[in-house]
Amino acid sequence: MKEDTLDSTTNLPVAVIGAGPVGLAAAAHLLERGLEPLIFEAGPTAGAAIEQWRHIRLFSPWRFNLDAAAVRLLEGSGWESPRPTALPYGGELIDDYLAPLAALPAIASRLENGARVVAVTRSEMDKTHTRNRDTTPFVVRVEGAGGEVRDHTVAAVIDASGTWSIRNPLGTSGLPAIGEETAADRISSPLPDVTGRDRASFAGRRVLVVGAGHSAANTLISLADLAKNEADTRILWAVRGASAEKVYGGGDADGLPARGQLGSRLRRLVEAGTIELHTGFGISSFKSLDSHVTVAAVDGRTLDADIVVPCTGFRPDLDILRELRLELDPAVEAPRQLGPLIDPEFHSCGTVPPHGARLLAHPDKDFYIVGMKSYGRAPTFLLATGYEQVRSVVAALAGDREASDTVQLELPETGVCSSDAGTSCDVPAAAAAADSAESGCCAAPEPVLVGFPTGLPPAAPASTKPRPDPASITAPEGNLTPMTQEPSSTPKTPAVLFVCSKNGGKSQLAAGLMKQLAGGSVAVYSAGTKPGKSLNPQSVESLAELGIDITGEHPKPVTDEVLAAVDAVIVLGTEAKLEPREGTRFEVWETDEPSERGIEGIERMRLVRDDINARVRKLYAELTGD
Repeated sequence: MKEDTLDSTTNLPVAVIGAGPVGLAAAAHLLERGLEPLIFEAGPTAGAAIEQWRHIRLFSPWRFNLDAAAVRLLEGSGWESPRPTALPYGGELIDDYLAPLAALPAIASRLENGARVVAVTRSEMDKTHTRNRDTTPFVVRVEGAGGEVRDHTVAAVIDASGTWSIRNPLGTSGLPAIGEETAADRISSPLPDVTGRDRASFAGRRVLVVGAGHSAANTLISLADLAKNEADTRILWAVRGASAEKVYGGGDADGLPARGQLGSRLRRLVEAGTIELHTGFGISSFKSLDSHVTVAAVDGRTLDADIVVPCTGFRPDLDILRELRLELDPAVEAPRQLGPLIDPEFHSCGTVPPHGARLLAHPDKDFYIVGMKSYGRAPTFLLATGYEQVRSVVAALAGDREASDTVQLELPETGVCSSDAGTSCDVPAAAAAADSAESGCCAAPEPVLVGFPTGLPPAAPASTKPRPDPASITAPEGNLTPMTQEPSSTPKTPAVLFVCSKNGGKSQLAAGLMKQLAGGSVAVYSAGTKPGKSLNPQSVESLAELGIDITGEHPKPVTDEVLAAVDAVIVLGTEAKLEPREGTRFEVWETDEPSERGIEGIERMRLVRDDINARVRKLYAELTGD
């Protein structure tokens, strides 16, 4: 059904603020709908914010990080899609997706880099003027890299500028701690590359990480890796809440194995004393000294540090929208109807239903905030969610109300979040509900999904709108795919054989992961076509990080007896050669090989392990129906 289409006689473009994943996805959808995008990116290149955390790996595989319209545009250029199940780093998200997308003539000709939007308003109207407001074009004021300022007249505005530029303060009550500004030279960027680019700032120093999200978790784990070679490095971790359980997350119950493993590994480092955890540490002040900074808590405790890492999340820049008529939730500063659905006191990212233009609309018609910025101060945003937002929004701008209102999204139970563009609180919904806001949930996320229509249904006044009872909220059917169910009863225990050449690495990894996951509900075997003499030490170490001990295992040959006993044979890699057996499921897993990207050692093995783990979970579900 077509209605409220942008006035095509004006020939005005649609402004897209930000050339991150969501902004470029919006541009791709606009082009498909025959609308003209004009994209403003404050940084020197597309994905400039992600460039600052290119060393961070995402929790979610490629298939959740690609927008459909953007992919269709790229495929026309001969672009090759990354392997859907691989977990990309931020740098790979740029190099293998955003940079090729931004370089396409259809996008590049409409993209202005180094163009910072400083204000959005209606042409010749401030926010107090009402008459003919809906039919008056917008004016977007842009400051170029050289300081020149220009006004652009546009038909609509999609703000996908994110929240990366404004971090939350380290103090309590939403304000900077006393002395925080003075201590600025002792405070790092939110996601420093502590083992790479920024190593010199952290090696051999006392480092205080503040925050209870996955940004903090990734930084802490990287610092622990640094400390293995820099023995004088001391790692302190301060959280406002009474425990760090939210950061530890869902563990094996997590729908995204990489995220669950992150929390489990962090817990072990704290329990081993590698990381000093200080709970209930709400920061009140900083005292800068020549050699260090003293950080004081509200209760009087103090910590001395050489450098402080702020993992306290981000907040939206609303100053550029001062002359627009917005309706924002008073708590999280998201669009008013979306606020109660994303409030972190009630929701993990996996419990937020899919949503589009109708929930994202504001009183100023044809203006939308999408992506991370649409979540305001709420910390758990999904890339896939952002793509669905912009699909819906662009359909609304094109006058296709039916397509705009039809929003749907299928995700693992605990959501698909960036591993560290600052997500926090993304634990399984049951755990999130059990945890209170006092846990100190603070962190901040980045990129995501699509869409919305014009117009906003009436909402209750902000002063009377109650927060929903978490138990009363249900997502639309089809939104979530539960990852844990009651195991189905079967007359026969399924059996699987994992095979590689030497039976010292990948097949042992797969067997160890399946045994831990199945807990006896699957019979698990491993063997080699040319078995070696010992296990790969890095395979053993990578599993030990997950609490899996395979030190009692040894390489074994493939035998006819075991082939006859199993329901499935899985060959890992292409080196091992084995003929399929009639009546037995047979698969070859061409697993991730990080060494092709220059990644070696234990980091390579962790990536191989995580790739195999995702495949093992899928196989387990297929074998057991669980």
